[in-house]
Parts: sequence; C-alpha cells; structure tokens
Amino acid sequence: MTFHNQDLGNSRFLVTGGGGFIGGHIAEYLLKNGAGKVRVLDNLSNGFRANLDILQAYAGFEFIEGDIRNLDTCQAACAGIDYISHQAALGSVPRSIKEPQNTNDVNVGGFVNMLKAAVDNQVQQVVYASSSSVYGDDPTLPKQEQRTGNCLSPYAVSKKTNELYAQVFASAYGLRIMGFRYFNIFGPRQDPDGPYAAVIPLFVKGIMQRTPVYINGDGEQTRDFTFVENAVQVNVKGMLTRNTEALDKAYNVAIGENFSVNHLYHAIRTYLGSDFEPTYREPRAGDIRNSLADISAAQKLLGYQPVRRFEEGLTETIEFFRQQYT
Repeated sequence: MTFHNQDLGNSRFLVTGGGGFIGGHIAEYLLKNGAGKVRVLDNLSNGFRANLDILQAYAGFEFIEGDIRNLDTCQAACAGIDYISHQAALGSVPRSIKEPQNTNDVNVGGFVNMLKAAVDNQVQQVVYASSSSVYGDDPTLPKQEQRTGNCLSPYAVSKKTNELYAQVFASAYGLRIMGFRYFNIFGPRQDPDGPYAAVIPLFVKGIMQRTPVYINGDGEQTRDFTFVENAVQVNVKGMLTRNTEALDKAYNVAIGENFSVNHLYHAIRTYLGSDFEPTYREPRAGDIRNSLADISAAQKLLGYQPVRRFEEGLTETIEFFRQQYT
C-alpha cells in the first residue's frame, strides 16, 4: 500500500533512529517506493544491524553510525537532505524514571541538535516522534491535541519539550515541522528483549515458552494500540504535504479505538491456543490509566486514514514473533 502520489526518485530523506522499530519501517517504505536516497543515522543503542540488513538491499540506502547528541554528526547527516523523519530517542517511561539525565540528553539535547542542523542545511520539511505520554494526568477521553495535563514521567517531559522547541524553530527560523503523538505503536520487528521490551512480543514469547508474563496493576488500563504501518503512513504524508495549514502542529497517531491490557493478553493467548495465565504485579510508576485518541486533526489536515486496525495488525505481529520463537 502506498501513502503518496509523488515521484520520490529525486528526493533525499534522513531517518534518524532508522535502525530501530518505527524508523526502520519508515526507511524501508521510502526505499521500496523508489526514494533517491534514504540516509539512516543511528548509534545502534536501540537499533539493530538486522534492521539495517533489510535496507542494504536497496541502492539508495546510506548509513551513518553516530549519535544525535553530537552536533557535528547531525550536521553531516543533514547535508544534502530534503526531508527528515526524526525517530531517534530513548523510549520507555520506566527507563526515563531510572535515567532522567540520559533521557533528557538524548530526547531534548539531541532533538535541538537535529533542528539546528535542519535549519543550517535548509531541509525542506521535518517530522518528529512525540508521544501520547504528553497527555499526562488529564483524564479526558478521547485525547484531543489542544488539551494536555501534567506530565507523569521524565520521558513525557522530554516529548512535551520537543513540541515546544518545534514551535520555536517554526516561528524563529521558519522551519517547516510537525510532530506525531504516537499511541502504543506495535508490529513486526519490535524489540522483544531487554528490560524495556515491548508488551506484545513479551506476551507472545512468554505464552509460547510458558515463562512468567507480567501484567502491571489490574490489567484494565486501556491503550489505543496502533499498528506500525499507520505510523509509517503519517510520517510519509507529513514529510511530503504541501498543506501549509498542517505545519507547526502535533498530531495524534492512533486508530481511535482502545482495548484493555487484559483483552490484549487474552486475544494473544486465544490466537496461540494456550491456557497460560499471566502474573499480576504492582502498577507501574508514570503510567497513564486510559488512552484513546481523537484522530480527526490528522485526518483533516494530512489525509491520514488508519489502514490496519487492532485485530488485523495483532494477527500479523503474533505470526512474526511466533516464527522467531519456534
């Protein structure tokens, strides 16, 4: 499925964090669809060589191993680039609570470096990853972009700060930019290992191997689980749009449906034909209780339309990880 009508052959893209989960899928889409150049900048702290190996098959692929905390690296990465999709970041609310300085250095300091380099290199348009965590303690559902609450974690603060810096770079430097508040993006190639692994691969792996699967709190917290193809779509449309009204905003990127973590667990267990029970533990610090997005702004201004809903995306994701674990 294509999300653009332009010829990409003469366009040069930079995807920061392109060795990671969302960035890797964005870079692959661009290369598959004939982009003249797709340069990936990644320090491989969260990215994977295996994701880069997929991209190596395309002639337009270029890789810079480097860190967004280094301004010279960002300047080199932006040289000759038309469009930037900035996905590089330290994710995870729990990690940010454990490592607030590191989260700030990467997510805020690195972000400012990228914006400065984009301005200096006259990049045409920039999109970046924000997060639904910016809604904080505001209980209103569905979440609408203009109404946010108090942040509940250093990660949320870093993403809210990104949005503030984006506004300043738009007004002070004329940078064409927009952000995307991701709501629980999932899909194939999401990191299944480590202390901050994503919930769906963790559930699949634990159920298949009958090793403890933990659910934080009572499991009735809800999330607007969003298949990764939808994140790819909005990044492509955001980079290429000529609708000036769409610029200098942050958009919800989701489906507009929410499901509980218990529902997610039982859906995976049913698909795998298992009776394996989860283990419940204390709620996780910094977590939002309920999450559901109003996606009308992205629909109106970017032409965003979810292409894979929860069940279809979950089936594809389970199948991917089932093959990894058998």
